[in-house]
Amino acid sequence: MSYQPRLKTKYREEIKAKLQEQFNYSSPMQVPKLEKICINQGVGEASADKKLADNALAELTLIAGQKAVPTKARKSISNFKLREDMVIGARVTLRNDQMWEFLDRFIAIALPRVRDFRGINDKSFDGRGNYTMGIKEHIIFPEIDLDKVPRITGMDITFVTSAPTDAEALFLLKEMGMPFKNQNKN
Repeated sequence: MSYQPRLKTKYREEIKAKLQEQFNYSSPMQVPKLEKICINQGVGEASADKKLADNALAELTLIAGQKAVPTKARKSISNFKLREDMVIGARVTLRNDQMWEFLDRFIAIALPRVRDFRGINDKSFDGRGNYTMGIKEHIIFPEIDLDKVPRITGMDITFVTSAPTDAEALFLLKEMGMPFKNQNKN
């Protein structure tokens, strides 16, 4: 048998049945699933120093385990010393096994390394079952070598689910192990 990520197996064997039981779906195809994880890192100072954008691309590629693509400015803004097509950030979209592996590392290794961590906010859903959270320091990921980091930056991580409502997406992410602040208040 080929390799299966741990969380993917847990989703198929345990979480799917819990979701079916909790929300009384008529078809197994209605059960929400995690579709993709989008990671975005904006580097505002990249307009002054191009090396910062290159570092962001390299670090995001290390964190995600998949090549990051540069985000470019759509139009020129003179007040920000910004020109059209100038690299101002990096982004990566994870699907399938890379997505499951990243989520597992994120929950088990990266989140516990956040300073003064008391759980993640459960209010950041968009109304359509997608959850977005910000991270202030990218150095919580073990892939990043602290000695080689010129500056600490943040990033946004979006978990895109097929859940039609926020309640279903919250239940799905909780079952996968996301440490939400208000977990006991249901």
